[in-house]
Amino acid sequence: MSVELSDLYRSLSTVADGHELTHPESLRRFADRRARARIAGSTLAVALLVGGVAVGGRLAYPADGSAPLPPPADTPGPVPTGATATSPPSPTPPPAPSSSPSRTTPSGTPSQPATGPAAPRPPTSIPDRAFFVLATPNRTGLESSGEGPALPTLCGTRLSSDSAMVQRRGRYLAYKLAETPAGHVPDGSYRHTITIYRAGRADDALRELRQAVRGCPDQRLPDDSRTWRQRLLTPGAYGDESVLFEMRAPMPDGMGEPGTDEVRLVRVVRIGDVVTVLWEQGWEHTAAVRSQVDADSRRAVAAIENWLD
Repeated sequence: MSVELSDLYRSLSTVADGHELTHPESLRRFADRRARARIAGSTLAVALLVGGVAVGGRLAYPADGSAPLPPPADTPGPVPTGATATSPPSPTPPPAPSSSPSRTTPSGTPSQPATGPAAPRPPTSIPDRAFFVLATPNRTGLESSGEGPALPTLCGTRLSSDSAMVQRRGRYLAYKLAETPAGHVPDGSYRHTITIYRAGRADDALRELRQAVRGCPDQRLPDDSRTWRQRLLTPGAYGDESVLFEMRAPMPDGMGEPGTDEVRLVRVVRIGDVVTVLWEQGWEHTAAVRSQVDADSRRAVAAIENWLD
């Protein structure tokens, strides 16, 4: 044994000799006290946990013993004992919309639906101002009123819409092209008519006219050995609706350039219950110029619209 270890043992024995050893019974009582303290500590921890749950429960259950606070509105609650579970009332469906909407007056009484302005009645007479005036470069000073057909013959077809006419007025007028010198022979002439139809019948006139042109692709006219060919053309945007067709036949012998055709143009335009016809009839077998007929058609429509406004 080393010297250092021997010294340690001697020091330990010296310290132990200075203290009285505890009696075994005392050690037993000390151990019992430690066990009881451990049990008491565990009991206190459980009590604190239960107390914490009870304190937290007071957020939903009042301390005065009254009924618990209600849950949020969207949370289903338990059904009380003895009560019958009922389903929440179903929402009342909105009333079905009425076929004719009405407004409610401040007193709560529904009023009759508002009605729009009444449709204008067709005019009953045609004034002079309903006829257009040629542009200054096209005027010849040759114009006359008089009776005559509004449309050329189309294989003898009669339009049943003629029975719905209220009034018709017409005139003849000659025109010249802008480049033709004043005082020269006119370049063409028009049969210009305006017709008022009974309400809702003017469109029948245009529909029947289209059918008549399609049903008469060619024909012979009295005192004319030539065969005339008819066809519908793209009408363009005039008034509420319009019809444009041409009549074409070879130039008579000795008239015009050899192999050329005599061409007539007819434009019919509806503005409401009024129909205007611009029938280009030429002058000594001249051929109609489409651009001139288009320009005069626009002037004819504008005159009627100004009259009806």
